[in-house]
Amino acid sequence: MNIVITGGTGLIGSTLTGYLTEQGHHVYILTRNCKNQQNKENISFVPWLTTDHYPEKELPNIDAIVNLAGSSINKRWTSKHKKAILNSRIQATQEVKRMISEMNKKPDVFINASAIGYYGISKQIVFTEDSLPQNRDFLQDVCERWEKEASKVEEMGIRTVYARFGLILDERKGALPKIMLPYKMFAGGTIGSGNQWYSWVHLRDVIQMLVFAIRHQEVHGAINVTAPQPERMKDFGKKLGHAMNRPHWAPVPAVLLKNVLGDMSQLVLKGQKVLPDKLISLGYSFTYPTLDEALQDLIKS
Repeated sequence: MNIVITGGTGLIGSTLTGYLTEQGHHVYILTRNCKNQQNKENISFVPWLTTDHYPEKELPNIDAIVNLAGSSINKRWTSKHKKAILNSRIQATQEVKRMISEMNKKPDVFINASAIGYYGISKQIVFTEDSLPQNRDFLQDVCERWEKEASKVEEMGIRTVYARFGLILDERKGALPKIMLPYKMFAGGTIGSGNQWYSWVHLRDVIQMLVFAIRHQEVHGAINVTAPQPERMKDFGKKLGHAMNRPHWAPVPAVLLKNVLGDMSQLVLKGQKVLPDKLISLGYSFTYPTLDEALQDLIKS
């Protein structure tokens, strides 16, 4: 297959690229900066979102597009950066739609990134793909507007999937190394109340779930990219400490994180219990269904 990925140099994009090319597929990575990128076997870099560049003119017939582009949420949420978080996602999705409209042969499937933040925050409600949003906030608004923009591709008759990512666990990048840091210093413990839900997922399952969505025609609409067994923060921390052979004892007050991180603190102080019902019902089998199994793989003693 020929597959286009936007945001191809990020954690998910780079890992997905590696997986697909190992399977013999050709990946076309759309990027603003091709100068420092060297094409490789089965990987081609194509400029986009710059003046006078029209990627669809440089691409062959494409089977699938995976849109992962957007400014990182893992930096302080100033007013300026909040605008960048939203606008970068909307702009990228609009450009993908424009590209598709110009293609003679349309892709079979369009997968657009989203997040479980779509559902809002709750300590009691169990969310599935059929659930409606609760307690609207900044991230919920971003996800809803992002998916609404992506739905315009679906209106063109293309199978469209909204991949709502949970807390992605990888030992190299993302949230896990940051969560592990205090445990490495023997100072790990419950963050905030500890009752907030962490709907986590191993990076390997993320990639396999995306590939499952590409390959299976029956997958469309929202999918929750999370493991089937979410954990409350206090239990997540205990299991992490056990996996690292470190104590789980030093609580981190919510007010401290709010002072240090500002609005971004909601990423660790709040959460939602989200289940991947749709893909399970369609036959997806998790490589790492439990947190203990995931941490055993990720944390090497």
